[in-house]
Amino acid sequence: MKIKTILVAAAVALAAPAFAQKDDHSAKHGGIFVETKALDFEIVAKPDLIQVYVGDHGKPVKLDGAKGKVTLLNGSEKTEVDLAPAGDKLEAKGSFKVAKGTKGIASVTLAGKSAATARFEVK
Repeated sequence: MKIKTILVAAAVALAAPAFAQKDDHSAKHGGIFVETKALDFEIVAKPDLIQVYVGDHGKPVKLDGAKGKVTLLNGSEKTEVDLAPAGDKLEAKGSFKVAKGTKGIASVTLAGKSAATARFEVK
């Protein structure tokens, strides 16, 4: 009986990883996916629009009371853009210098939480 119990326990332990939920780290909106300790970011950076989708282990988070900022770096030129909640994302509309090689830092603060920061580069 003990051997049978041990074999069943071993089979369950070995099968558990197969049933574990994996976080989805794909960019669903055509942006750049960045995972941080606190949150997941998908950053969509275009010359007329910057959007930041925020998730927690692949699940969208509520953005009520959230605020954010993106800093764009092009050589020695630095541009800071404030983000505001817009549905399921934070965004800013305007005219931005975004091209291949543009580097950036996205910072998001959810209501009642510390800021989470992600670095990215436009490819």
